[in-house]
Amino acid sequence: MTRYIAQRLLLLPLLLLVYSFVIFVIIQAPPGDFLTAYVATLSASGTSINAETLQALRHQYGLDQPFIVQYLYWLQNLLHGDLGLSLEYQRPNIDLIREQLGLTVALALMSFVLTWIIAVPAGIYSATHQRSVIDHVFTVINYIGVATPNFMLALILMWIAFAYFGISVTGLFSPDYVDAPWSIARLADLLEHIWLPAVVLGIAGTARLTRIMRANLLDELNKPYVMTARAKGLREWRLVLRYPVRLALNPLISTIGWYLPALFSGSLIVATVMNLPNIGPLLLRALINQDMYLAGGILLIYSFLTIVGTLLSDILLALMDPRIRMET
Repeated sequence: MTRYIAQRLLLLPLLLLVYSFVIFVIIQAPPGDFLTAYVATLSASGTSINAETLQALRHQYGLDQPFIVQYLYWLQNLLHGDLGLSLEYQRPNIDLIREQLGLTVALALMSFVLTWIIAVPAGIYSATHQRSVIDHVFTVINYIGVATPNFMLALILMWIAFAYFGISVTGLFSPDYVDAPWSIARLADLLEHIWLPAVVLGIAGTARLTRIMRANLLDELNKPYVMTARAKGLREWRLVLRYPVRLALNPLISTIGWYLPALFSGSLIVATVMNLPNIGPLLLRALINQDMYLAGGILLIYSFLTIVGTLLSDILLALMDPRIRMET
């Protein structure tokens, strides 16, 4: 196991190098650049900019350089821990990302915990009480959860909260605490608001994981080793939790690799609809305005989280299932 983890960690820089090139190609793919979008915005507002100033800005930001030169310059900054300068905000990208990081992580962790706390027990109960009334209820709820887009669920809950209770549930803070310094009162206000976005972000994942857990556990419960354990007199719940559940969790654990960056982004559309101060809307604005260094930095973080999440999945799978061997 130690050798396997060391090999994967040694591959991490190479993978990030490959991802960085692919990301830079993607963010450079749209026609034009940041200054093109900037000039279009000025023209829409009735303001113009002369060609000399535009050329000076293009040279200042390095946008007049060939693609490979721009990439190497960006890569050099990355190797020094510098994500570059945001062309729109004129601030270091690392500062912009750091401002959103804390709330993004808090929301992601809460969504992740809620998903697993609900999905795993519900899947176990449905599998061990197959075709019962509660199993059918869970099935209907899960189908609705998978079929309903998260942003639509967010809009419905926002409308209900405002129409029937007269409260706004957008954002993570009340207006009085948006820019206030951290205190016990601000933390309490955050806890009052964060649960609803966490539920919205986690509802689809909960529905999917519940169905996966139920299907896998039903498959394990019909295997010979379970029948042998029952014949030996092992108590049913002890039997279920000790062997079949551990094996049925394998597909769920393997999803951490893609689930982690998905939660980190905060579901871009949901974050925009609910006005959540996380990295998702920041990435959307960077892509719209072709703020390529900011967009590239965020996408590189997502790539890093995918690699780390996949490694964590592999390690947890080996710990949960002794049949899995990581040594090569």
